[in-house]
Amino acid sequence: MIAVRKLPARYAPIVMPFVLSVLMTAVVSIISTLRSLGATPAFLATWPGAWALSWLVAFPTLLMVLPLVRRIVAGVVAAPAQPSR
Repeated sequence: MIAVRKLPARYAPIVMPFVLSVLMTAVVSIISTLRSLGATPAFLATWPGAWALSWLVAFPTLLMVLPLVRRIVAGVVAAPAQPSR
């Protein structure tokens, strides 16, 4: 088995929104491009540009709004119960 080096934990606040933005923009841009063009050769030519543009907007947006989202979630979701000692 090949050993893969992992990034240090301090990179998690950047890696999580990076991966999330890649996956979400891919799914949303595929759906919207298919809906507007259909499964045609034009889809294959158009989708990569549509995805790239949406990712360029989504990644910095996630970096900016993630702290707000965390505060909203903390206000809506109960904190986990602490184990009794």
